[in-house]
Amino acid sequence: MQYLVYIIFLASIYFIAIIPFWILYPFSDFLSFLFYRVFKYRKSVVIQNLKKSFPEKSKKEINSIAKKTYRNLTDIIVESIKTFTISTKQVKKRFKIINPEILDEYHKQGQSVIGVTGHYGNWEWGALAGSLQIKHRAIAIYKPLSNKYIDNFVKRTRAENGTLLKSIYKTSETFENFKNQTCIFLLVADQSPSSTKKAIWVNFMNQDTACLHGPEKYAKNYNYPLIYLDIQRIKRGYYQLTAEKLLENPATLEEGAVTKTYMNRLEEVIRKKPEDWLWSHKRWKRKRVDIPKD
Repeated sequence: MQYLVYIIFLASIYFIAIIPFWILYPFSDFLSFLFYRVFKYRKSVVIQNLKKSFPEKSKKEINSIAKKTYRNLTDIIVESIKTFTISTKQVKKRFKIINPEILDEYHKQGQSVIGVTGHYGNWEWGALAGSLQIKHRAIAIYKPLSNKYIDNFVKRTRAENGTLLKSIYKTSETFENFKNQTCIFLLVADQSPSSTKKAIWVNFMNQDTACLHGPEKYAKNYNYPLIYLDIQRIKRGYYQLTAEKLLENPATLEEGAVTKTYMNRLEEVIRKKPEDWLWSHKRWKRKRVDIPKD
């Protein structure tokens, strides 16, 4: 069954590959209509998340953001599939890092950094563009896909473009193995943790939120500077990334400070343009009552 799904996945890649960008986005609009109006994919989750995050907004405003959220979602889906066949020239044209000199400073010093962002804009193109436009070796920490054939395909194609994908289940091993190289470790760490046992709790988007401990743990353990990667859609199919220095010496900070700084910055980004975040995630499914007792 997994292999059959893999074949269908490959077929979708080659189908999307032959579609020019000027047709790709009308196709995304059609998918958005299906997701939002017909299948109502996680619509109740999206609406509930928006209501709790923006209690001051009217029903009309919430629905407007929700509708735009689905277009963002389907744009990311088709663009992510396009990633497997997009040319280097197109990547550089459509996704620009506007201030690579921020990262170059660290590279000259032989200093590795941790780059954090969220499921905002097209983070998939961000990982691809990074390896083409910066000097650090790009290592993206990701959650392996359940389909082993698709997972291997994704890892192989990303490596061909210069970005190494390393399993979130081997994060400690990855940091240790690459500690003597000048790397940027890419963490998209705004999803809900699988367990509250190691979670760090912050107030995020008006809600008590369990956060993944990874960015804080490795920033403090290795004292790697924390860089926020602000990805913004400039117009449809075009993005720019701004690197922002968040923390220079995270090892000196008190427990929870790294996570709070990262999540606060992400919240600022989301509030300015909420439709570009993935509200379909069950982000707040973890509650403090779920914390295991010693």
